[in-house]
Amino acid sequence: MYVMSAGSVFVVLLVYVDDIIVTGNSEADIVRIKSVLSENFQIKDLGVLKYFLGIEVLYVDSGICLNQRKYCLELLSEFGYLGVKPVSTPIEQSHVISNKLSQNQTAVKDVTSFQKLIGKLIYLSITRPDISYAVQFLSQFMHSPKECHLQIALRLLKYLKQSPGKGILFKRENDFVLKGFVDSDWAKCLTSRKSVTGFSIFLGSSVVSWKSKKQSVVARSTAEAEYRAMCSACCEVMWILNLLKELCVESTLPVKLFCDSQSAISIAFNPVFHERTKHFELDLHFLREKISAGIVIPEKVSSDEQLADLFTKGLNGLQHDTLCHMLGMLDAFTV
Repeated sequence: MYVMSAGSVFVVLLVYVDDIIVTGNSEADIVRIKSVLSENFQIKDLGVLKYFLGIEVLYVDSGICLNQRKYCLELLSEFGYLGVKPVSTPIEQSHVISNKLSQNQTAVKDVTSFQKLIGKLIYLSITRPDISYAVQFLSQFMHSPKECHLQIALRLLKYLKQSPGKGILFKRENDFVLKGFVDSDWAKCLTSRKSVTGFSIFLGSSVVSWKSKKQSVVARSTAEAEYRAMCSACCEVMWILNLLKELCVESTLPVKLFCDSQSAISIAFNPVFHERTKHFELDLHFLREKISAGIVIPEKVSSDEQLADLFTKGLNGLQHDTLCHMLGMLDAFTV
């Protein structure tokens, strides 16, 4: 990303290999930059942005919607799932696959096809935060998938059939306040007993970043798992703040991190170093330092309003649809 800021003129150039996006507040400077690029390189001007790296850009009344409908339909067609009956959730609410259960399952015969499917689902999750948890779960079994893992992947395709055009909406507004929702599911992995971190970061009312990932170490308590998740979200917030600074966007500090664990919040605000926290000392000091510097501030949120639940566990249909709506996901093809 290249930024030009001169007085009141502001232009951003985004380059990925041989694909380029240029935008700004001065049409004359944008035309000049495209002219300079044309003189030095052989380029093709495709006009107003509609597609970029397989991502479709739709301009709706409320803002801009990013989706991968064409990519999703091609994926469903490739695996013969265009005519399948859709399901309401990407993964079952009570899905449990223990090490013992997976050992009793037969191995997938065509491992390459399974890996290819998961790889495409990972790319699809760029605009589909609703499938992030299921994709994160399936990604752990790329090396030796079993039939039970394949069934979950095929169920995910059935879910995508329900609304292949769903994407994320960036609303047109003047609110540049950052906030985050962070959660963890303690000891979620029955094999390693590692927890799952999930968070979503909002700029105004639009979600700009999210993650669902298994933690690298085993947490000894649910408060520790939640605390480590807050540290991961804090790192993401710092990166977004630096990016906004480069784009000359002022954001209000401190950034609120909404967590539903009162124990983790109490640890973050308590300067006393005691026995129960000595085994995660680095994370402990990292988050406390950012709180004291006024960069982030944890706040309690009820479990019913915890958006990060979408990234840490399987939900029922009603909960899943509610959280997708709160994330601002939109299917512009059905509006």
